[in-house]
This record gives sequence, structure tokens and C-alpha cells, in this order.
Amino acid sequence: MRLLLVEDDDHVAAALSAILARHGFTVTHARNGEEALQAVLPAAHGERPSYGVILLDLGLPDQDGYQVCGRIRKLTSTPVIMVTARADVRSRIHGLNLGADDYVVKPYDTGELLARIHAVSRRSSGGDEGGGTGEDSTLRLGTVTIELPTRRVSVDDEVVPLTRKEFDLLALLAQRPGVVFRREQIISEVWQTNWEGTGRTLEVHVASLRSKLRMPALIETVRGVGYRLVTPAA
Repeated sequence: MRLLLVEDDDHVAAALSAILARHGFTVTHARNGEEALQAVLPAAHGERPSYGVILLDLGLPDQDGYQVCGRIRKLTSTPVIMVTARADVRSRIHGLNLGADDYVVKPYDTGELLARIHAVSRRSSGGDEGGGTGEDSTLRLGTVTIELPTRRVSVDDEVVPLTRKEFDLLALLAQRPGVVFRREQIISEVWQTNWEGTGRTLEVHVASLRSKLRMPALIETVRGVGYRLVTPAA
């Protein structure tokens, strides 16, 4: 996924870009509001691939971050996550009213930020930007076919019955093949909790998927980190 990071602090941007890159993102860095608007404008006119998500820091040197958000929203429907030290409810409501899709308060946990990025990306998948097309509603990975709207999974055209959580887990990993998902991130997105006891439940669901799909190597365990989906041969 292409991500636009709007951050005036080069050190913060470099560290965050490195983390995002490790999780499969291609990051474009804009240092101020004007650079952000210039980066978005060509994408809005189809001159290059659009961004999947815009991560917008509100403390910009040239323009008020809220103003930049409002101008971005007039150019594109790409999801915007505001990042700020302003924790009061009024500020959050103001940002959401301007068209932001989510709001993260500093200091934030990196795992939470990644989960929010994936969450807003999924919510926007039915739109005209960020890859939301009818073709993308069906994922084909070798002999495995995952139909997102109908929650139907088949292997070699044979339907494989999955539980709700098994499907959610498989769909999450399959939308970013090869990308390592941290255990905390998976638990946050699939089970919507940060309870550590859910870790054992995650292991059981992974084992069940491997068995039901008859592909033990489909979901790879990354020791000490989490899991990733390995694209099977056709």
C-alpha cells in the first residue's frame, strides 16, 4: 500500500517510515501542508497511483493541519488519519467533521497505529480510490480463492467452511501477502481486544486454518513476531 506521511520532523518521519516499510508500506514523505497538497493533487487527477492512506500530523510549520485536512478532502476520498498531541474531545470532533477518518493521539503505540491504518483502509475498500474495485473483492492466491463480500473460501474450486474468526483472520493476512502481521495487531483487528490471553486462541485458529485448507505452509509463523501468508503456487 502507498502511504503519504505528512510530518515536519525529519527524525520522526524517518523512524516511522522505516517501521511502515517493514510492514509492507511504500511511504512518501511530505514535510509541510503545501507538499502534502502537491503530493495528493496529481493522484486526484490520475497522473500516478493514488495513496491508500494519508497519515497527517497537525503540527505543520506552514499551515494549520485542520485546514490541510479540509483541502485534502476536497481533492480525494483517500482515508486520512490525523496525528496530534491534542487529546481533547473537541479537537477530535473538529478533525472528524473536516473529513478525517480516524484520530491518533501522541504518544501512540506503533501497533495501534498500524491497526488503525489497516482498519481505515478496509473500510474504504468499496470506494474509488485506494484499490477499492470489484476485482479486489475476490482474492486469488494460487489455488485459494477468497470472496470477501460473500465470505466464501475455496481451494481448487472446492468450498472450505470456515468459522467467522477463521475467515476474518485469513482475509486479514491474505490482503497483504508476504507482510508480517504482529500478534498484537492480529488480535486487535480480528478479536478487537488487546487481552494477552487471546494469544492462545490465535494459535488455535491458525492451526485450524492450516488443517482445513490442507496447506500447512500457507500461514508462516515468524518467531517472536507474528504470522504472514505465503502465496502458494498455482
